[in-house]
Amino acid sequence: MKKYIILNLVLLLFIMTSCDDGFLTNAPTSSQEVGGAVTDGAILSNLGAAYQPLLLDSYADNNYNSLVLLSDLRSDDIYKGGGDAGDQHQLYLLSQFSTSASENLDGIWVVLYNGIARSNNVIQACENSIGVDDATLTQYKAEAHFLRAYYLHWLWKFWGNVPYFEEAIEAPYVAPQFTADEIYAQIMEDVDFACTEGALDMRTTGSKLGRVSRAAALMLRARVVMYQKDSSKYAQVTADMAEIINSGLFDLSAVPGEIFLDEGEWGPGSIFESNQLPEGKTWSSGWGGYGTNLPAFISPNGLAVAADAVNGTPKGGWGFGPVRTEAAAIYEDGDLRKDASINTLVAGEYTSRFQDTGLFEAKYCARVGYNPPPGDTDLNYANNVRIFRFSEALLNYAEMIVMNNQTEVSGITAAQCMNQVRKRAFGIDSNITPSDENIKLERRREFLGEGMRFWDIVRWGDTSLLNDDNSFSERTWTASQKYLPIPQSEIDKTTGTTYPLQQNP
Repeated sequence: MKKYIILNLVLLLFIMTSCDDGFLTNAPTSSQEVGGAVTDGAILSNLGAAYQPLLLDSYADNNYNSLVLLSDLRSDDIYKGGGDAGDQHQLYLLSQFSTSASENLDGIWVVLYNGIARSNNVIQACENSIGVDDATLTQYKAEAHFLRAYYLHWLWKFWGNVPYFEEAIEAPYVAPQFTADEIYAQIMEDVDFACTEGALDMRTTGSKLGRVSRAAALMLRARVVMYQKDSSKYAQVTADMAEIINSGLFDLSAVPGEIFLDEGEWGPGSIFESNQLPEGKTWSSGWGGYGTNLPAFISPNGLAVAADAVNGTPKGGWGFGPVRTEAAAIYEDGDLRKDASINTLVAGEYTSRFQDTGLFEAKYCARVGYNPPPGDTDLNYANNVRIFRFSEALLNYAEMIVMNNQTEVSGITAAQCMNQVRKRAFGIDSNITPSDENIKLERRREFLGEGMRFWDIVRWGDTSLLNDDNSFSERTWTASQKYLPIPQSEIDKTTGTTYPLQQNP
């Protein structure tokens, strides 16, 4: 069922144009006249292009910048790995809290701003539409506002004080720099618009599968509010999570070992995913195609695979992102999530590389049959990134009730939510008291390898957990490291312009 259902959006409407590396540049997504009347087809063309950056982060601008990996590298779950410290050195610096302005995440910066510019195009097109009924136009606008908020929220989390714009800009492609709190306000405006009652279906199915749903918009609002620690909006987030839970449209019937397989994509517990296809990306261009490089990047190097291996069998890769031994130790006996999250190998089964623990991330691992030829196979795995899952809604709700003293909605208890997640994890009832400590631990167990742990630690204020003093890593967290330095290349492009970028402290 999965990805081919939405070929009309992914293949027919994505305009696979090349993008240059200028600051905030955006390739045109249709030939419409600026300010001129826009048809339904032109809006859809722009909208398809606005979704495209969801597929680009793993090889962003020819940089290995998977958002999942970039997030987890600063957590206490994985090391950098790879060949040595100098192999993708910018990632090693990120993992050691020593990112510099000159060795930075330039690729994902450009891709995210490209996504914002494309989302702006959709919103502008909607304002100039002709012959589009109101309900359809509202849906298009909600999708575009969600996408703009989604791309912007990543820039906000990584860099905090970033440029923002809502209209097409011309060379030298600069925009005023907002503070992190001002960016938060802009994100909330967009996400609140996307959450407008009736604008989006709670769950997308059929020909709409893969497009933004109301549940996805509610989940994004929760992530942003919780990271900002905006207590004025906690009641809203609690109600949002209850709405998703009470919808009856999502469940945890898929067992942990199946969720991240090909057949598990868009399953009953999935709220929103990137929709990767195993084709199109090449080493010569990081701006085209639909595949992902993440599986090759994080899988063990030199892993032998039998000639008669069945589809879905783990295969080898480049050996980045080895799992820390202390992360593997968090799972209780009988917890099915451990094997679904971590592939455990022994000496001789693979080639040991830098910071090797013998433990490798399993959810997005390289698998037989997931990158069929032709094409540059290491760039074209078909693994969808699960952006929002139903289990997150359940654990968000429990956190709101227990850790933030919110009132229960519709009689839903934190214990019910926690134990629903644990029952799926163990295959039987495995009840646990919904305390602060247990909620935090359950989130770590549930989402290991999904790019959430670091952001959770920062927003909880548990940053002492990020300090290392071992043979693999020596690092010390300070509050100034919440935001990365802005890429020097971007600062240089704005020097002498109307809006020169100011470096983060």
